[in-house]
Amino acid sequence: MNEFLPPVTLILGGQRSGKSRLAETLIEDAAGGGLYLATAEARDGEMTERIATHRARRGPDWETIEEPLDILGQIREHAAPGRPVLVDCVTLWLSNLMAAGRDAESEVETLARGLTGLAGPVVLVSNEVGLGVIPANALARSFADAAGLANQRLAACADRVVFTAAGLPLVLKGHPL
Repeated sequence: MNEFLPPVTLILGGQRSGKSRLAETLIEDAAGGGLYLATAEARDGEMTERIATHRARRGPDWETIEEPLDILGQIREHAAPGRPVLVDCVTLWLSNLMAAGRDAESEVETLARGLTGLAGPVVLVSNEVGLGVIPANALARSFADAAGLANQRLAACADRVVFTAAGLPLVLKGHPL
């Protein structure tokens, strides 16, 4: 991979597709490290383990901030030319918004508009949840719909969009890797 990091990169993929590792690698190649903006909350043992795995993979050149809701505020505060921000992940953020009773569509629109003109690059990681069976319950269908619409909106404003499957990246939009 080269060291070019556009202003906004969106990396999509399924669970355990390699999307987070790809995002980390892109930032490490471009800047050596950056700010890891984690949207997950350790609400159970399994999520605690996932968070620990992600932290262990990153070296000392990464700073981590945990922010489940106000990711745009953190991006604006911390983005800098030599310090990219990695948001991992948009779908957990979306879930947090919905659980908090916030208007997810409006929040996604605010995020998309706020990604223009940042002081440094940002890499967004998001799950592509709509590739499987249609969920059996209304809440799961609502979430899948919201995630799909969020990914479409963020992809529209991103300079580069990458789909990851089985650890392999496929550039859908923008400069090749």
